Parts: sequence; structure tokens; C-alpha cells
Amino acid sequence: MASRLTPTQWLICIIASIGFAFDIYELLMLPLIIKPALFSLGKLSVGTPEYKEWARLLFFIPAVAGGIFGLLGGWLTDRLGRRRVLTWSILLYAFGACAAGYATSLPMLLAFRCCVFVGVCVEFVAAVAWLAELFPDKKQKEKVLGLTQAFSSLGGLLVAGVNEWCISAAPSLPAIHGNHEAWRYTLISGLIPAIPLIIIRPFLPESPVWEAKRAAGLLKRPSIAELFAPGLLRTTLTTTALFACCYGIAFGAIQHLPQIVPGFADVKSKTTPVVAAAVQKATTDASTAGKPAPSPDALKAITGKAKGPIEEKESAIVQKWQEVGGLLGRVLLAVGVLYISSRRALLRLFAVPALLFIPALFWWIGQNMGTAGTIGALKWGVFLAGVLLVGQFSFWGNYIPRVFPVHLRGTGESFAANIGGRVLGTSMAWLFFTFSDATPPNPSKMAYTAAIIAAVMALLTLVIIPFMTEPKAEDAE
Repeated sequence: MASRLTPTQWLICIIASIGFAFDIYELLMLPLIIKPALFSLGKLSVGTPEYKEWARLLFFIPAVAGGIFGLLGGWLTDRLGRRRVLTWSILLYAFGACAAGYATSLPMLLAFRCCVFVGVCVEFVAAVAWLAELFPDKKQKEKVLGLTQAFSSLGGLLVAGVNEWCISAAPSLPAIHGNHEAWRYTLISGLIPAIPLIIIRPFLPESPVWEAKRAAGLLKRPSIAELFAPGLLRTTLTTTALFACCYGIAFGAIQHLPQIVPGFADVKSKTTPVVAAAVQKATTDASTAGKPAPSPDALKAITGKAKGPIEEKESAIVQKWQEVGGLLGRVLLAVGVLYISSRRALLRLFAVPALLFIPALFWWIGQNMGTAGTIGALKWGVFLAGVLLVGQFSFWGNYIPRVFPVHLRGTGESFAANIGGRVLGTSMAWLFFTFSDATPPNPSKMAYTAAIIAAVMALLTLVIIPFMTEPKAEDAE
């Protein structure tokens, strides 16, 4: 029977929960700030070739960096210990997030976003391995892994709320490089997880399982090549492919909703009068001052500045609905692991309805965004999509620690999550921007592109599930 959590175990769970929350906080930040950031740093507007190119770079290059260095971080987790790697990874992405808020160019923003992704990719692996080894009782372990990962969805809610607050409070916040830009304050808020870590770090122990094996001289040296040995090859390939499918749906469809939402008739009805008033004021002011009428480029800048806060706020609200659904999905997964012994059956519980619903949702968006009154239906649709997709994300934190041995737990998990998810899965963002490109921007085309990507990724998930290995009665050793 599982014993009550000790104060030390509570501390570790708290730190891991904060880490999980801010992992998603950092990842979901980009869709909310990319439009104002690209306009501020490069004067790039949606629909231009330059905007498309930088959007693809900001979505894909940090993910590749995170995948490659995250794989190294997984190896270091097995080599140096869970606690040390977890601590430095959180500090790395907190620093990168804060520094990104002070970026003065697009290459600088890209570089610091790479730092953020590297920290996030390493932190997830170290935290899951740490928690899996902290609780010897199987039921207690699965409860802890499920419930701490539920804080990931809280991170999604937080970033949507913080971004919305930054948009409203920006004029009263300290100027950065002479301006009060909400996207900068949203990026800087990623510094928050470093604060409790600095306070709690001295009280955190190393993983008892890892430490005991190292002290006894029984801890084998981790090896990436060993992941492809006959006994682990099937596990490595299936977990990597399924991770890629999950991330493919997220980065090829769900994360682009902030760019699709402004195309809804309900949002346009709010921005149109504001833009008209801003253009009229600029034209009148120029005439009164005896200056020529604003140029097309100037009018484009005025239009973007006028409608930007409204579109960003509406997108943040939709993202909140998605994250509330994701939170429910994580809770349902945490309950499901306790009552459904077959991991294939548990994953199908989310994957089958995801195939039926998520592509249909985006196809519906493409056909109905021009109809007034549809934004309310979108919120409920995104809520359900969050339940189905985020439940699958939470599944991996429970499954992977049970199918890789202790000395390969970080390495195996890192390979699946980072090479499969961060490198292969996030490449769907590149495909999205490539195939949804249009001048002027076409939100309906974006929605149809997202629907096709989601359908392919969800179908591949169901094809691969039968090849999954079921965990043994005891964790892999």
C-alpha cells in the first residue's frame, strides 16, 4: 500500500509541476506573440513572403535545436542525475525567455527562442524520469505522473491570461527599447519558474533509484545505440513515431488558431470600425497639418496597430478554451491509467475520437468562419479538441518511463520526445506555412490545410498503436 507523501516528495512534485506548467507556457507563447513581434522587429505583415519565412523559422528552428540538444540532455540525465539536469534546464529556459523580451532583431529573437526550447525539451525528460523513480508503488506513481502533468494545461491557461493582461497593461509597464509592447512583457514572464527553483533547490534530493544504482556500481553507461538493440527497437520506433503524430497535430493545426481566429466574421465586426476610425484620424491629422495623405505602407502600419490588440485578445480567449479542454483531458488520462490496464486501449480512447473530430473541426472552420455568430461554436469545438489531443500528450509521461530501463530512461524518453516530437512532429508547422500561403492571407485556406495535416497525423496514430509494446507488470529494469 502506498504511503503518504513526505515533505521532500511534495517539494519535488511542486517543482516538477511548475516545470510542466511553464514548459507549455513557453511553447504556446509563440502563436500569441508572433504577429506583433515580427511586425515590431522586422516590419513584416501577415501574407508577405518575408513573414511566412520568419514564421516558419521561429516555429521550426527552435524545435530542431530543442530536439537535438534535448537528446543530449536526456543522455546527461542518465549520466549525471535527474536533479542536476532538471535544475539547469529550468534556469536555461527562464533566462532565454527573459532575454527574448529584450531582443532587438529577428535573429536575436530566434537565438533566444532556441535557448527556451532546449531548456524545455531537457526539463520534461528529467522531470518525468525523476518522478517515475521517486514512487515505488505503481498506482501512486501513475497518480503523481498524471496529476503533475495536468499542470501543463494550467500553463496554457496562464500564458493566454498573462498575454491578455499584458495587452491591457502595456501602457503602464516600463518601456523596453522606448516602447510599451505587450509581446515583450509576455516573453519576459517566462522568468517566473526560476524564482521558486532558487528557493527550493537546496532541499531537493537526487532520484533514489538512480542514486542507489550509481552507489552500488550497477548503473550502466547510457547509450543511444542501445535504444536500437533488438530488445528495445520496437519500443523506440513506435514511441518516436507516435510522439511525432501528437506534435504534428499540435504544430500543424491547433497552434495556428491565433492566425485563423482574425478571419472570423465576429472578430472582423469588432476590428472594422476601429480600423476605419484610425485611418480616418490619420488622414485628417495629415490634412490639418498640411502634409500628404498617409502612404500605403503607413496605412498598413496604422491598420495593424489598430486591429492588433483586438485580434490578439480574441485569440487568447480561444486559446483559454483549448487549454481548459486540455486540462480536462489530462485529468481523464490520470483517471484512465488507474482503471485501463492496456496502454493501447487507453491511447485509442483519445486517438479514435481525435481522428473523427479534429480534422472535421478545422474543415468546419474553413467553411463557416464568414458566418456571424460562429465564434461561440469555435470555442466549444476547440475545448473538445484540447481534451482529445492533450490527453494523448499526458499519456506519454505515464507510458515511457515503464518501457525503458533505468539507465536508459532519460535517453529513451528524450529520443522519442525530442527527435519524434520536437524535430519530426514540429516539421508540420513548416508544411502548414508552405501550403496555406496566400496573398492576401486566407484564413479559410489555413483551416483547410490544418484539417488535412490533422487527419493524416491522427490516422497514422491509429495505424501505429497496434505495434506498441505493453509495459511489463513491473517497470523495465
